[in-house]
Amino acid sequence: MTTLIIGGSGFLGTELIRQAKAAGHRTVATYHATAPAIASDTAWYPLDLRDPERMAVVAAEVRPRLIINASSGGADWATTAEAPVRLAVIAKQHGSHLVQVSTDAVFSGISRSRYDETCLPDPITPYGAAKAAAETGILVVHPEAAVVRTSLIIGHGRSVHEHLVHRLAAGTTDGVLFTDDVRCPVHVSDLAAALLELAESGAAGVHHAAGSDAVSRHELGVLIARSDGLDASQLPAGLRAQDTAPGALDVRLDSRKTQESLRIRLRGAYEFLGLYEDASGPSHTD
Repeated sequence: MTTLIIGGSGFLGTELIRQAKAAGHRTVATYHATAPAIASDTAWYPLDLRDPERMAVVAAEVRPRLIINASSGGADWATTAEAPVRLAVIAKQHGSHLVQVSTDAVFSGISRSRYDETCLPDPITPYGAAKAAAETGILVVHPEAAVVRTSLIIGHGRSVHEHLVHRLAAGTTDGVLFTDDVRCPVHVSDLAAALLELAESGAAGVHHAAGSDAVSRHELGVLIARSDGLDASQLPAGLRAQDTAPGALDVRLDSRKTQESLRIRLRGAYEFLGLYEDASGPSHTD
């Protein structure tokens, strides 16, 4: 199987490449701006997702059976909302199965805290709005595609969240970790395995793939600090409700329905950070 990973040079993309290759896929990946310093037999293509002609050229040359869009794009509408829909059109034309990685940012956490796959998006940030628009457009033009929402991605000390905790603990950066901002973090290896499983099964529609523990960003920071031997007492706490920047508060992705179809188990943060013995215990989403 030829698998094209959009955003292959990113944190999740790198793990997808590793697992896809281990599963025997011929892997092709894209990067933006800077070529990745990765010594492997993966074929790399430069791609700006805002360039539809280049996107079509890459797809025509690679002719993938599977496309996984693991790019972020932030709040840039052209990259995050419009480009994935064009990618879905191209995937449909080539008969490629498409898996779009989405986010819990499509939800507000205002009217409820637990969200399953039947819940309609109600984003309150530009990034969440762009991701929600991409979801809708993709499933209109390519109904056989899969949209997989996930949460904070952690693992191997390489995530932005782990880096931030280390800088905060060392006092080399300013900021706080919110105690009222709750998510369901997932390990990057679990997420990549789930994405590949869903892809290989031909899954379509909306799926949730997040960890089983609901924790605040500050609680997650404490778990990371303890796992990495840092002084958790140095982590500053704050309230998102008092912050001027918009952002959802309590958003817990309910992944139980998707989990039933997976061999891989989506572990909670307490488990994958090795801290189940902690007396405070996890706060399970179910």
